[in-house]
Amino acid sequence: MNITKGETLVDCILETKQLTKEFKGFIAVDHVNLRVKRGSIHALIGPNGAGKTTCFNLLTKFLKPTSGQILLDGQDITRQEPAEIARLGVIRSFQISAVFAHLTVLENVRVALQRQLQTSFHFWKSENSLNELNDQAMALLSEVDLANFASLTAVELSYGRKRALEIATTLAMAPKLMLLDEPTQGMGLEDVDRIRQLIKKVAASRTVLMVEHNMSVVSSIADTITVLQRGATLAEGTYAQVSKNPAVIEAYMGSTNKELAGAH
Repeated sequence: MNITKGETLVDCILETKQLTKEFKGFIAVDHVNLRVKRGSIHALIGPNGAGKTTCFNLLTKFLKPTSGQILLDGQDITRQEPAEIARLGVIRSFQISAVFAHLTVLENVRVALQRQLQTSFHFWKSENSLNELNDQAMALLSEVDLANFASLTAVELSYGRKRALEIATTLAMAPKLMLLDEPTQGMGLEDVDRIRQLIKKVAASRTVLMVEHNMSVVSSIADTITVLQRGATLAEGTYAQVSKNPAVIEAYMGSTNKELAGAH
């Protein structure tokens, strides 16, 4: 995909060039050119088997691409290892096992913040050594509307609030780019709305790339939507643009198509 008029490399935080992943003759991701604009919410959607999760796994280097390039801030990161990708600021939420059921909500965020003290996972250190992180942890909990739940253990939280806690632990990693993989999956309407509002809030000063099946969520918060089908880019644009695209409508035949057309 070419840079549009008035767009610069500075505007683009993540770019893929002809990104391809093949599994023994099956092409899961097929020459995908993706450009994620800095400070935006960018959604990857598509029918089941479209290649969305494989694309995420390529971006976080849990899979190695068969061919193509991945650029972060213009730097080629195609051959970097997963840990290095995370250090560069590409953090995938709900993939990090940083939520411990029997620690308090505050303690969970403090564990995620330990990287700043260079004592990551040194559980034998005195708890007092982490007290200096309390203010920062509480600030993050306030950002995800969990400050009032700081003293509860994570196991006591509702499903939606556990997801909010996972977002807080992701924010503690100081992400340049947050990758959210199905953030509202399995939620009731109330929790979906809470997470929708939360994503919009945290994205005000960050960049978010998300895979999401809930078209109501996508239509209400995504700035740009890339539609994948059979591993290839089918369409890209705003929700208004892609939802009227005949090829997209055809790809979403049946009940999913009704959801696509009815989301506002």
